[in-house]
Amino acid sequence: MTTISPTINVEDRNRPMSAEERKVILASSLGTVFEWYDFYLYGSLAAIIGNQFFSAFDVTTRNVFALLAFAAGFLVRPFGALFFGRLGDLIGRKATFLITILLMGTTTFLVGLLPSYATIGWIAPVALIVLRMCQGLALGGEYGGAAVYVAEHAPQGRRGFYTSWIQTTATLGLLLSLIVILSVRLQLGEKDFQDWGWRIPFLVSIFLLAISVWIRLQMHESPAFQKMKEEGSLSKAPLSEAFGQWKNLKIVIFALLGLVAGQAVVWYTGQFYALFFLQSILKVDLFTANVLVAWSLIFGTGGFILFGWLSDKIGRKPVILSGCLIAALSFFTLFDLMTRTASPKLAEALEKVTVNVTADPAKCGSVFDPVGIRTFTEPCDIARVAMARSAVKYQLVAGPAGSATKVTFNGKDVPVDPALVKNMASFTAAAVEAGYPKVGDPSIVKLTSVIPSGTQAWTIVGILTILVLYVTMVYGPIAAALVEFFPTRIRYTALSLPYHIGNGWFGGFLPPTSFAMVAATGDIYYGLWYPVVVALATVIIGIFFVPETYKRDIFKG
Repeated sequence: MTTISPTINVEDRNRPMSAEERKVILASSLGTVFEWYDFYLYGSLAAIIGNQFFSAFDVTTRNVFALLAFAAGFLVRPFGALFFGRLGDLIGRKATFLITILLMGTTTFLVGLLPSYATIGWIAPVALIVLRMCQGLALGGEYGGAAVYVAEHAPQGRRGFYTSWIQTTATLGLLLSLIVILSVRLQLGEKDFQDWGWRIPFLVSIFLLAISVWIRLQMHESPAFQKMKEEGSLSKAPLSEAFGQWKNLKIVIFALLGLVAGQAVVWYTGQFYALFFLQSILKVDLFTANVLVAWSLIFGTGGFILFGWLSDKIGRKPVILSGCLIAALSFFTLFDLMTRTASPKLAEALEKVTVNVTADPAKCGSVFDPVGIRTFTEPCDIARVAMARSAVKYQLVAGPAGSATKVTFNGKDVPVDPALVKNMASFTAAAVEAGYPKVGDPSIVKLTSVIPSGTQAWTIVGILTILVLYVTMVYGPIAAALVEFFPTRIRYTALSLPYHIGNGWFGGFLPPTSFAMVAATGDIYYGLWYPVVVALATVIIGIFFVPETYKRDIFKG
């Protein structure tokens, strides 16, 4: 096999992609398939995993632990970015992201083999958290390696198009996980899937790993790194050079706040929070919600290539920042339309049913609880949390000092019980009586097959597809932009950190934070302020502080 020469990076933008370049893209992209395949598997199956590995605790506590184990993968991603980014700038791109995909694929497979709490006791949850942290570390090094490797093989003027394929396969990994989960669930039935069938999606990842490793073993080192190695100009201390020198550190900060933070919240809102909103707030059943999202991914995925290509023509900033701005200005409208379409009875109830929580302000605290670990004891707080979990819109009204908490639905009193579970039952019953839909209400969109039918279902697919197109605008060009910011000698290290802080922290914690904002205010749309504010801040910072890079020669430095 012939190594691609650095001379490929000249004005060569009109020639077709070579077979070698296609292999480079495929080898690099399979890691992102793993990334989102695993992410969605764990996120979708968190409740089942909680039952399997935290069964010693009550239902609420086990769900909290399951979500915390999920979050552990996000928390360590920046540390993986630092460790593997440094390694990639010291020993090479190919060797490093071969290590990361082996670690990521192996740990994903081992989750499927891990015995439950009932079998090995406390070792099971500890081992699960360790595996999640190993996955997070590997993910921290995987994306940077893939982006750098593809970009350093791409012809000048086509980096956006070439690296956009990496972004495409991230969504394909999500789509693949949806297909596998739905297929196994339908084949085995719900009981067997809950008992043992949930392991199958994790176990089949071994085939993705085998294919990825086989392809990556055949690849050569990136031409840019090879050139620096031959010249003896490699960085001896990538971490201190990338983050200890202000000229590089300020680029990292501007890249994070002026591009990646906005990209991350638009990404997670369009794909993950939209799914969460359908299931947890609009009460659309799991099968229907997953199928609707899957169809939107099918229709919208080509946008990654389109906007990556467009960024080669007009620049990275106009595409990414336009996506952030359009998304921020239309999120409230689109989610309102989604509510009116998916659950029209709920939309009507939100407008017509008046729910008041009247209490002494001194007895009402903050119910902001993004990780679900707080225990509420005041009746005012218990009532608000219970109604938020039932998707009931409420208003907090200040009562006289020392007065008892009072809850009314259209003026009708509903008793407040000290037990949260009892409140959820009584408030749900009162909400249904007042006009809110109950779970399984015939007005809520419901599918019986993987092919949507009817205006209601296809309208929701259309809304979700628009959200996915926003994702493709901001995410399609981001890899090329990050690669172009930094010199070759510290590129792997420097770009990995802002990407994983942005996507791991700004984006990864968006769904629970947004829902916590909903619970704290009683407004089902209030959580959208989080992505809207971050996206608008990114637009402002990006316009004034982020340079345009699409014409840079990345072989310099």
